[in-house]
Amino acid sequence: MISVSPQVITLQEYVPVRLPAADFSEESAKILAANYADHIAVTPPSFQNNHQWELTNQGWAGHIPLTETLHLKLEPKVEIGNLFRMLEVAYQLESFKWLAGITHTDALDDLYERLANILAQRILARGRKGFYRAYVSEAEDLPYLRGQLDTNRRMRRPWAVDLPCCFQEHTADVDENRILTWTLHRIARSGICTERVLPTVRRAYRSLLGATTLTPFDARTCIDRLYNRLNDDYQPLHGLCRFFLEQQGASHKIGERVMLPFVVNMPRLFELFVANWLQAHLPEGYRLRQQENVIIDEANGLRFVIDMVIYHRDTGRAEFVLDTKYKTPNQPSAADTHQAIAYAHTKTALQAVLIYPRSLRSPLNTDNRGIQLRSTVFALDGDLEAAGQEFLAQLFKTSGERL
Repeated sequence: MISVSPQVITLQEYVPVRLPAADFSEESAKILAANYADHIAVTPPSFQNNHQWELTNQGWAGHIPLTETLHLKLEPKVEIGNLFRMLEVAYQLESFKWLAGITHTDALDDLYERLANILAQRILARGRKGFYRAYVSEAEDLPYLRGQLDTNRRMRRPWAVDLPCCFQEHTADVDENRILTWTLHRIARSGICTERVLPTVRRAYRSLLGATTLTPFDARTCIDRLYNRLNDDYQPLHGLCRFFLEQQGASHKIGERVMLPFVVNMPRLFELFVANWLQAHLPEGYRLRQQENVIIDEANGLRFVIDMVIYHRDTGRAEFVLDTKYKTPNQPSAADTHQAIAYAHTKTALQAVLIYPRSLRSPLNTDNRGIQLRSTVFALDGDLEAAGQEFLAQLFKTSGERL
């Protein structure tokens, strides 16, 4: 049976693409609506678009296998080299030192495959040294005494022959390893990796599956974990797992196969990148909190989640509220400015800053009842480190603080 390569439709961020009805079916539109409504906006044919389908990428980068014969390639506005650097900072992967070898590719699928190969190789290397093991409390009825006798259970069932025991099991079947197992399981099922990398992924997966239980995890379980001298090398592995678990959307069935898309939420990546870069470069005397929850009305579940708040270390005062806006308009929208002002009021901060990846045609710098409301730029084209230093200088410029 001859394999036919699928048709690939390229969709750049926020750029509408029109397709003749013959090139895009209603069935494909239904799959998009059911599985990827947040990723792709679909406008059906009408007299307003010359009776063509219109697809618009809503700020995503990656690859969606829509059907066996039709795939969607989602292209970012950011050049691939800088996208790699953003991922490195956003997911704290600097210790991998992997950029030097993969920044020359211009394909996102290649990025996914190379990162999968790095993760699998690192897991195999750790397996050769021995996977991390920890003591886990177990309770089991045994024909012999192991550990401590559970006297309460024994007294409730005095006729039982087996002894209720409580003991510590030294095992590799712990969350640190289960996260790796689940991530490799998802990668192997993605359909994105080729035979260049898939055997390595499967080998790493099998090496873990013999020691762990296959347990579903989401990306949040990879954050704020505690490490010690025995498993500190797991921290970058979990950072990479977080990347894969965040970027893979819900699975959907294509023919007899279940396929997983690889999609990077560019607005979220921009937010993570700016926050982690700023965390590492803040002037002395300041601290930053990300994704800060502010409860407005607990009874009705009303709350704000602020991208970033910068506090003065000595006074504890909120100096800045920061909100990233990945999509670049000509000028800030009324909704964005109202949101930033509301954030500043809830934190009694004197500065509310909207951060964009490109310069606005009409930048913002105004005073609103004692709150300085302005826009600034963390440019994603060119040298990101230089762009970051310029962003930092502009951020603190009007506050009168010395860097």
